[in-house]
Amino acid sequence: MNNGQSSESVVLREDKAGAVYLTLNRPDKFNTLSEEVLASLQQELDAIAADPAVRCVVIKGSGRGFCAGHDLREMRSHPDHSYYQELFRNCSRVMKSVVGLPVPVIAQVHGMAVAAGCQLAASCDLVIAAQSASFGVSGINVGLFCSTPAVALSRSISPKRAFDMLVTGEFIDADTALEWGLVSTVVADADLDAAVANKVETILSKSPAAVRFGKAMFHPQRQMALADAYDFAGNVMADNMMSPDASEGIDAFLAKRKPVWEQPGR
Repeated sequence: MNNGQSSESVVLREDKAGAVYLTLNRPDKFNTLSEEVLASLQQELDAIAADPAVRCVVIKGSGRGFCAGHDLREMRSHPDHSYYQELFRNCSRVMKSVVGLPVPVIAQVHGMAVAAGCQLAASCDLVIAAQSASFGVSGINVGLFCSTPAVALSRSISPKRAFDMLVTGEFIDADTALEWGLVSTVVADADLDAAVANKVETILSKSPAAVRFGKAMFHPQRQMALADAYDFAGNVMADNMMSPDASEGIDAFLAKRKPVWEQPGR
């Protein structure tokens, strides 16, 4: 179903058996992140965060590419410092919401992912890219260092490679993005939809509770000192062991049968 949204919505939502597909829908503007797009994305992310039935999210773009970053024309029409501060706060809130969602988020990237579009992809848990996709943080070419995209980018690839991209504005292709760790999978252009669908199906086949425990643990522990990370992860794993799904999964494994997971929100 598509929740009754028209094709005029700047962000389209489609729900499929526990997975939510969010499509940036400004194809004539290369899906730039206008104020309206950011507000719509934030609204959808907030709704997803509160819905226990959602188990996976896919973010993709319509038309010729994933996302070309901020809407520079809209930005230039508001030459006010406080406006820019609010715009970047709102964009950062969207990115933090993607990271903070309790379920995995997959970026399905075709064409270009540029500046804040590259930031959006880097903020997702997994990035599945078409062979012809490219990634860049090219604000430097118009006199603007991509400072907020740098936050996500430098947490996905090495600092030196990130800074190189940021200070030169040069693009990298999908294979390089895979080698550097920005992308998790590269497939032929014609296979992109199928590859994403297969990854979603794999995630949906796992315990919903275990996936949520894992997402809640994974990103916070990366910011911790080693000892703190192990303490935190151990507590999460103990909580996970007390869940019905863990009991069912282990019993099913020992009995050599297929587990039957709890389905929250159903």
